[in-house]
Amino acid sequence: MAEERVEVKNNKKGKKMITLIIVMIIIAVVTVFSVQNAIPVVISFLFWKFEASLAIVIFLSVLAGAAIGLIAASLFRMKSSKKKQNFFDGEKTRSL
Repeated sequence: MAEERVEVKNNKKGKKMITLIIVMIIIAVVTVFSVQNAIPVVISFLFWKFEASLAIVIFLSVLAGAAIGLIAASLFRMKSSKKKQNFFDGEKTRSL
């Protein structure tokens, strides 16, 4: 039993390390891409028009995508944990 817990703990650390490495690679690629494309561009959104550096636009787009992804992932996790909790609650009442 203790060996299984150690394996699960090590597996979680490994997944976190891989995720961290992937995030660092994405940040490095976006940074290099942004620096190489630092020309000013005109941004149009609905009734607004403004000029900004392409590097800033790329960075903000990646940041917005990451935030939306994190929110969606957390909502999905909350929904699946509620389903699991409801399932276990139903099993407890059946066993009584």
